[in-house]
Amino acid sequence: MTDSSALDPEDRKIVTLARSARARNGVPEGAAVRDETGRTYVAGTVELESLRLSALQTAVAMAVASGAKSLESAAVVSEAGAVGDVDRAAVRDLGGPATPVLLAGLDGAVHTTVTAG
Repeated sequence: MTDSSALDPEDRKIVTLARSARARNGVPEGAAVRDETGRTYVAGTVELESLRLSALQTAVAMAVASGAKSLESAAVVSEAGAVGDVDRAAVRDLGGPATPVLLAGLDGAVHTTVTAG
């Protein structure tokens, strides 16, 4: 368990952005990532007939499409109990294995922090 009040302000920001994306779009998950320059990218789950992406995959894709070269941190807001391997792999591909991935519940409280590794 991670104490959300002890989070770095920039990490709290991406958790808040992820939570807002989930609520605003009515999707199962929201995610946000912060790149090496401090820019943030926010996304929700994509569920089309021909395309399915998790919120975190979508946020990483948005960062790449916008020219990000690396990631500092990632956050997911979900009912899931863990960050999936595919999501961690997407973060690892851009940010490297040590990039932290925060998992928060629907209330925004961070339950787990893992590395993309």
